[in-house]
Amino acid sequence: MMVPVALLLIGALTSVVAPRLLARADWTDREPVVALWVWQCAVAAVLLCCALSMALSAAAAWQAVRWHVFATAPRGVVDAYALGTAGPWAAPTAVLLACAGLWSLAMLIREVARTRVRRRGQRAKLLLRAPLLPGEEPTGGRLVVLEGDRPDAWWLPGAAPRLVVTTAALRRLRGRRLDALLAHEQGHAQARHDWLLHCSAALADGFPRVPVFAAFRDEMHRLVELAADDMASRRFGRLTTALALVELNEERGVFGPGPTLQAHVPQRVHRLLTAPDRLPAPRRLRLAASAALVPVIPPLVALVPGLRALG
Repeated sequence: MMVPVALLLIGALTSVVAPRLLARADWTDREPVVALWVWQCAVAAVLLCCALSMALSAAAAWQAVRWHVFATAPRGVVDAYALGTAGPWAAPTAVLLACAGLWSLAMLIREVARTRVRRRGQRAKLLLRAPLLPGEEPTGGRLVVLEGDRPDAWWLPGAAPRLVVTTAALRRLRGRRLDALLAHEQGHAQARHDWLLHCSAALADGFPRVPVFAAFRDEMHRLVELAADDMASRRFGRLTTALALVELNEERGVFGPGPTLQAHVPQRVHRLLTAPDRLPAPRRLRLAASAALVPVIPPLVALVPGLRALG
């Protein structure tokens, strides 16, 4: 009955090694979409390790759970897992992992609930500042222009998504630069980056001492911006997108010598102004395929005794 232990060891190893390997990689900024995929695969592998270890530990500890887990399996497969030889650690392990799963779900629900409350407040303020005109439908039209002295633009997801732009941004950004800014925000919406941020925040808040979850949250905030920059630059050019970022943020002090909350903006501008150095398509494909294999490892490890018994 070593499979649950092996799964936990694989999960722990992945949670420690994956952030370090990705931190040392020199291609993540060049290929943010691939990096987002790799991060999701690594986190999925850790969660699968915990879920499968919980299921097998519970099956070893309680006969009723064992019957449900191995309901259609031949007798030889059940015997191959040696569930009856499990020590007293099986039940506490299953309970602990189940509590961790419920805690993760609770953190995700809390994150989604907080976001909905925040969005309702934003929509109420938006409706106050930009009331509906006579005959205008609440769900009609995605672009909202707000009167404001500060250039800004943001995407407000939800049942009735809105792309909000201030009049200062319209005055400052002209032509293709404004189009690039709007394309950046639309890129966030099309890729559903908000759900990536929700899931990463929920895992990091629930398990702050797990390295892969904390790094996952930090990298998601950075990589989604780079991915949206690339979406905009593919349509309107890297120089145009960089100039739009500069004009939008130049009055916020982000380009000064001191550290700011938006210190990543100069790095994004520098990246856009640097000649693109994308990875060759075959290497991107290999990276994506290799990452996709990582979440397959836990189910394969869990199935090894059963496959041997059947073979």
